[in-house]
Amino acid sequence: MKKLIQLNLCYQLILNLILGSFGTLYASLPGKAADKIILKYNVLRESICISELSTLANTGEISYSLKAYLKMANKQPEDLRRILNQNMDVDPVFLSKVLRSFAGDFVLDEVGQVIHSPSRRANRESLRGALVTSALSDRNIRIIEILENYPTSEIHVEGDHLAKIYQKIDAIVSHIPHFSF
Repeated sequence: MKKLIQLNLCYQLILNLILGSFGTLYASLPGKAADKIILKYNVLRESICISELSTLANTGEISYSLKAYLKMANKQPEDLRRILNQNMDVDPVFLSKVLRSFAGDFVLDEVGQVIHSPSRRANRESLRGALVTSALSDRNIRIIEILENYPTSEIHVEGDHLAKIYQKIDAIVSHIPHFSF
């Protein structure tokens, strides 16, 4: 039981580290950010502008194309908005340190299965940068910020697994105050 608790805490620490490193890396990259997301739900695949998701997250207004896609995917716009806006409080410096560890690499690789570049290359670095950048201004991260700060012009998101990743990230972030370097 003790090993299971330690493994869970280690896993959570790694995820937190991944989130931090991503922001630090992204801050050092040129001002390139994602323009569109290829959102996949089951067999459905749709290209969506980041600005459409940002509008949904910030105002609740939904574009016709996003509304049609969510209807085909049998998903509610309110559910997507809730996922996009979920907050995770995190110290960006600590996050950066954690994401540069072995555990951080593990977490980044897992998150990279859900949010990734088209080629799946440099996923760790891209995620690390997006996570840390998202945390820098207000010491919290929202999924929409990660998508907005992703340093490639296109992001692929496995929509069926997005909520699961948030839950994993949130579980890790909630344990950050208990760890120190």
